[in-house]
Amino acid sequence: MTVLSFSDYLDICETKARYCRALDSKNWEEFTDVFTEDLLLDTAPAGGYTIHGRAEAISSIRSSVEAANTAHQVHSPEITFHGDSADVIWAMQDRIVWSAEQTQHKGNPGFTGYGHYHEHYVRCADGRWRIQRQQLTRLFLDVHPNREE
Repeated sequence: MTVLSFSDYLDICETKARYCRALDSKNWEEFTDVFTEDLLLDTAPAGGYTIHGRAEAISSIRSSVEAANTAHQVHSPEITFHGDSADVIWAMQDRIVWSAEQTQHKGNPGFTGYGHYHEHYVRCADGRWRIQRQQLTRLFLDVHPNREE
């Protein structure tokens, strides 16, 4: 029987903190390490897509935001433990500011989104908690207006 402790709660919170910091600083090696290899990424409820597999998901995320300035914030985790796995809902906000080239292609300079991450974490063989499934839902999306220059 697995005994859960407050340190398990903190470890999951630290995994998500690393997720945000590594994504925003474009540290792709560290960002990759917060996920399991069999990751299921589902952004369809937020107007995106579903991707199976960590390598493909990281490649897609990286190509989308590498040239952008981003700021991801999460808070208020609701964690339900199931032995060596856990389901977590995070309230989230993300701000994306596109590069000049992306702005021209997308027709806007970026957005600020508000919603939730619904995630499933597993404790891996090395003892670290990683995200195995992630679904993004949005409540609001504020598209930044184009500026007249």
